[in-house]
Amino acid sequence: MSEALTLDNLAVPLRVLRLLATDFGHLPAPEIDVSTIYPDQLALRFHDDLADFEVWRDALGIVPDDVVYREQNDGRTRVLKASADYAGAVLELTGYGDVPALAPVGTPA
Repeated sequence: MSEALTLDNLAVPLRVLRLLATDFGHLPAPEIDVSTIYPDQLALRFHDDLADFEVWRDALGIVPDDVVYREQNDGRTRVLKASADYAGAVLELTGYGDVPALAPVGTPA
């Protein structure tokens, strides 16, 4: 049986969260995840609007070429994913947004 983690084991991502709140407190609020499964990682998730993901990506200096694009939910949801090392933690950014519906053929633009 492995030894249980303590709150001290999560000090790195919690410190990064504090730094982000201080340095980027004016940016849109993400869903935040700190996990004992990945104790050196801080996950920031943005739902419904990829613009918030892009604001954070730009603020953190993550270049667009480092963003991974995929789709889920039978092609109805776009997913952008990027990660960066930040103050000793792995910072995971994930953005979710709807794929725009295509207009039926013959519909005026």
